[in-house]
Amino acid sequence: MRLDGVGRRYGVRGPWVLRDIQLEVPARALVRIEGTNGSGKSTLLRLFAGIDRPTTGRITGRPRTAYVPERFPSALPFTAVGYLTHLGRIHGLSGPEAARRAADWLDRFGAAGHGSTPLARLSKGTSQKVAVAQALLAEPGLLVLDEAWTGLDQGAREVLDRAVAERVADGGTVVFVDHDPRRLAGAADARYRVADGRLVPEERGRAEETAAVRGPRVTIEAEGAPGSVPRPADAAPHLPGRPEIAPGPDGSLRLTVPAPHSDALLRALLTARPPWHIRSVLASPPPGGPGVPPADPGQGSGRGAHHHAGSDHDSDDEARP
Repeated sequence: MRLDGVGRRYGVRGPWVLRDIQLEVPARALVRIEGTNGSGKSTLLRLFAGIDRPTTGRITGRPRTAYVPERFPSALPFTAVGYLTHLGRIHGLSGPEAARRAADWLDRFGAAGHGSTPLARLSKGTSQKVAVAQALLAEPGLLVLDEAWTGLDQGAREVLDRAVAERVADGGTVVFVDHDPRRLAGAADARYRVADGRLVPEERGRAEETAAVRGPRVTIEAEGAPGSVPRPADAAPHLPGRPEIAPGPDGSLRLTVPAPHSDALLRALLTARPPWHIRSVLASPPPGGPGVPPADPGQGSGRGAHHHAGSDHDSDDEARP
């Protein structure tokens, strides 16, 4: 996907919100957009998603796209599962497949009990889970997230972190805005800041560096087939989460990634040809930190072993009166 000389303003005499944006976005990439309030971040994301059109310049090569807006229009005449099924049909899924994926994503986000609730009666937190689910169920080539984590409880935020890692591991591109500098810390392939209407490349900041080191991590000890294991320096950029790789015992390797990327990394190792043999999956302390117990063996095993979101706030999983 490419943006060539893209600019946007509202009205013939309106000020330029964005101007002369030049950007090439590759497949299998995680791109973070930053900027102050009112800088034009949401305008840029709407252009990425095809919801808005540029005033000048052009955008080419946009893949099948799904978008989570900053504000989800919940006053729609659907139940939660009805809305998700309808959106799945629009994305080209069959009715039964759309309904199956709708139920699966509601379950992943801990909102399965609200499938038959009208959207207008859902709490803000549950509405946001539906908004995110509608973008994920069609497995888009480009996923655009505008403050999508806002309003979600902690469990649901972790599910979304993992879903983003899955999209990138499956060859998709994710472009996101989030106010928390720790969000997906250390995982972004590129970071840009919108300032004075222009898009400026950003280096990884100190807060992100710290969060990437101190955040929860998982170490996978794995053994590849003889002759199939690349050197660590070659393997890391091509594996989900860009793991730190160190030699393990008896010819194995230890691959350490931020926890949200562990499922995607496991799936990549298990579906490789030939597949890797997984010896262990352990929660990994930060460098110099205290030891921690092994990870739950029921977690971190790819798409079928996802976490269920809980509710940190009473209102998140209850319908409005």
